[in-house]
Amino acid sequence: MPEVIERIETHLVDLPTIRPHRLSMTTMACQTLVLVRMHHSDGVEGLGEATTIGGLSYGAESPESIKCNIDTYLAPLLIGQPSASVNALRARMNRHVRGNAIAKSALETALLDAQGKRQGLSIADLLGGARHNHLPVLWTLASGDTHQDIDEALQRFDDRRHCDFKIKIGANAVDDDVRHVAAIKAALGERASVRVDVNQAWNETTAVRGIAALQDAGIDLIEQAISAREMPGLVRLSQRFQVPMLADEAVQDACDGFTLAANGFSGAYALKLAKSCGIGGALELAHVAQAAGISLYGGTMLEGTIGTVASLHAWSTLPELAWGTEMFGPLLLRDDIMTEPLRYHDFGVDLPCGPGLGVQLDEDKLAHYRRKH
Repeated sequence: MPEVIERIETHLVDLPTIRPHRLSMTTMACQTLVLVRMHHSDGVEGLGEATTIGGLSYGAESPESIKCNIDTYLAPLLIGQPSASVNALRARMNRHVRGNAIAKSALETALLDAQGKRQGLSIADLLGGARHNHLPVLWTLASGDTHQDIDEALQRFDDRRHCDFKIKIGANAVDDDVRHVAAIKAALGERASVRVDVNQAWNETTAVRGIAALQDAGIDLIEQAISAREMPGLVRLSQRFQVPMLADEAVQDACDGFTLAANGFSGAYALKLAKSCGIGGALELAHVAQAAGISLYGGTMLEGTIGTVASLHAWSTLPELAWGTEMFGPLLLRDDIMTEPLRYHDFGVDLPCGPGLGVQLDEDKLAHYRRKH
C-alpha cells in the first residue's frame, strides 16, 4: 500500500530579530513562523514553513490565519491521501481552496521534504538536481539610520558575508529617502551593489522623481516602486529609465509574469515561494521569465531556516539568478529552531546536502519559542 498522510500539526513560533527591521508598511522586532509538521504512515515526518511580514501589514495572510486555515481547511484535504502524489495534492488544494498561497507553500514543502527523506534525495535532486551548491546572498539595510546602515554594510562586507545590499525605503519623504540611499552608496562606492525596495509606497509621479534621483546616485535596481495593481505604470517605469525595475508583489505567479512581459515590461522578477503557492509555482514563474528574457532574483519573506532552505533548493536548480538572492532571513533572527545553522560565507550560503530539506528540528528550541496559547 502507498504511504499516506496521517496527521498535520501547525505551530506558531515567535523569534526576536537582531534589530528593528524597518519597512515602508511596518517595523519588525519579532518574526512569527508557522511551522508545519506532516506525519506519514511510514513514520516519515515532513517539515514546512509559512511566513509573512508584520502580521497583516504586508498581505492578506497573517500567521494566525495561516495556522487556522491549514488546520481547518487544507489539512483535511490532505489527510488520508497518498504522500508521494505531490502534483495531485497541489491541484487538490488549489481546486478546493482559493488564495492562501503562503499556507499552501508550507504544505508543499512538507510533502517534498518527506518524499526526499523517503527516497534519500534532497529536494533539489527531486527537482532534477542542483546547478549551484553555493548561492549569493545580499543583506537588507533597514535600521532607518544612515550611519548605522553604513557601519552595518561595511562590517558585513569586511566579514565576507555580503557584498550586495538592499535598502528599505518608502516610509519617509522621497527627498529624505534619496539622501539616505545616496549617502550609503557614496560610502560603499563601487565595491558593493546597492539596490532599493520601495515596497509599493510611491505613486507613479513620485516614482518618476525618486527613480531619476536614485539612478543619478548609482543605484543598481529599484524594487516595486508603485502598487502591484499598477502594472501599466510599472511597464512605463521600466521603459523610461536605464536602472532596471524589479517586480515583486506585481508578479505572484506564472500568469502575472506572462501578462507583465507581454505588455512590454523589461527588468527582473522576484521569485518567492510564499506568493506562488510553493516551489512548483515559483519555478513556473521562473520559466516564463526565462522565456521572455526577464532576469531573476531569489526573494524572501524573511523566513526562518526551513523556509529559506526550501527556497535555496528551488533556486539552485535554475541556470542563473542574475540579481542573486536575499535568503538572509535566519541571519536577521536572534535564534533558530534547527539543530545546525546554515553556513553563510564568501558572500553567499551553502545548499544543505542531506535528504529532503537537509535540516533537523531542535525540539528544545521549538518548545521554548512555540506560542503557548
